[in-house]
Amino acid sequence: MEINDLTPAEQRVWRAFATGAEVDFRAGGEQAVRATVLRALLLNGPREPGEIAALKVRGAHVVGALELRYAAVDCVVHLTHCRFDGVPDLTGAQLRYISLRDSEMPGLSVTRSRIDGSLRLTRCRFSGPVRLDGAQISGALFLDEAEIAVESGAQPVLQLNQIAVDDDLCARGLRAQGLIRLDGATVAGSLDLEDAELSNPGAHVLDADSLDVGANLLGRRLRAQGRIDLRGARIPGRVDLLRATLANRGDTALRASSCVIGELWLRDGERIQGRLNLRRAEINQLHLDPEMVPDEVRLLDFTYTFLTPHEPAERRLPMLERDTGFDPHAYEQLTAAYRRAGDDRAARLVQLAKQRRHRRTLPWYGRLWGGMQDATVGYGFRPLRAGGWLVSLLAVGSVAFALHHPAPLKAGEAPRFDPFFYTLDLLLPVISFGQESAFAPTGWYQKLSYVLIVTGWILATTVAAGVTRTVSRQ
Repeated sequence: MEINDLTPAEQRVWRAFATGAEVDFRAGGEQAVRATVLRALLLNGPREPGEIAALKVRGAHVVGALELRYAAVDCVVHLTHCRFDGVPDLTGAQLRYISLRDSEMPGLSVTRSRIDGSLRLTRCRFSGPVRLDGAQISGALFLDEAEIAVESGAQPVLQLNQIAVDDDLCARGLRAQGLIRLDGATVAGSLDLEDAELSNPGAHVLDADSLDVGANLLGRRLRAQGRIDLRGARIPGRVDLLRATLANRGDTALRASSCVIGELWLRDGERIQGRLNLRRAEINQLHLDPEMVPDEVRLLDFTYTFLTPHEPAERRLPMLERDTGFDPHAYEQLTAAYRRAGDDRAARLVQLAKQRRHRRTLPWYGRLWGGMQDATVGYGFRPLRAGGWLVSLLAVGSVAFALHHPAPLKAGEAPRFDPFFYTLDLLLPVISFGQESAFAPTGWYQKLSYVLIVTGWILATTVAAGVTRTVSRQ
């Protein structure tokens, strides 16, 4: 292409390219520059010895589609504050650094491209899908305050699956309407979604299966309408969702199943509207505000080491009750967390709740026996209750038999009758004071003795079970 074939605006861009000078059209009004001219410059533009060529244009109207499929571009590209008629196509291209910030485009394709520096799309406005799947970016990817509004149906509006970013992926304040796909993406630094607004009600809004992040996933004040799926993600730092708003009514709002996460922060935000799925996740430190836990959770095989903030067991247990089915592992995890915090009382309450939940799964006779253990000694986690029952029964029996002495079995051979030790002999199935075998009550008192014997056996069995649990815990 010859310079004589160019418009005055294009000539300015052509002359500035060789020295890397910037051309700013904003002061004098938007100027049209053909995409074919920009392509010719990037592939075979003029060079000057001792100068570093670069394409730096602000405020241009790029006419036509910028076509750079599988091209090798060895210069820096700055096309900022521009308006593009067509979708820039950089599929498979090799680039050094590209900035399109503050530009308006009907879409973008950077699929399977290789960028040796960073890709900056800050504050860009897209009316069509943005595709970066399979791209390799040696620097950072910037999507801060970008806007993507696409009527795409089930198709992703932002395609980032299998992308590899050697630095951070910055998308603070991103506003997207539709699905964002991050399946199999690798981000060496942090993934920043703070203050982002993502909307795709009734469907996936962020699909990030097997996401691999080297540091943190930051989502403070994130507002998401739709399902966030982090299944199988590996995030050694923290997943920070402080003051986040997550909603997907009638379906899963957040799925982090089979994840390995250093810290998960779910605090200071509104209650999650939708299901929370943490099945098979492994989290070292869980920062969980009970007020954020939704009505339905999935916690099967969910493991964590530390749980903060420290809350009474009564505030943590409702989360376990909201899981479908009885999962003893969830109760054991909460018990272990309280014991690590030194709160043995809370740990006992969790174990008691576990036994009560288990009782609901048993047949009628199992529920009956469990109810007796609960009423008498709280499944062994409230041993003082057994002492109260024994003292009460001992008092009742002592008064009853003091008013009516049972007849001796062998007159002249029986010891002196003592109502206190006689009642104690009936209640304690192992120890004998020689009273029970020497006297035989009749009528109503015989029935009372049977009640004391049976009750004594039940209390002794439940106390033994409680002692066994205590010893095994220690």
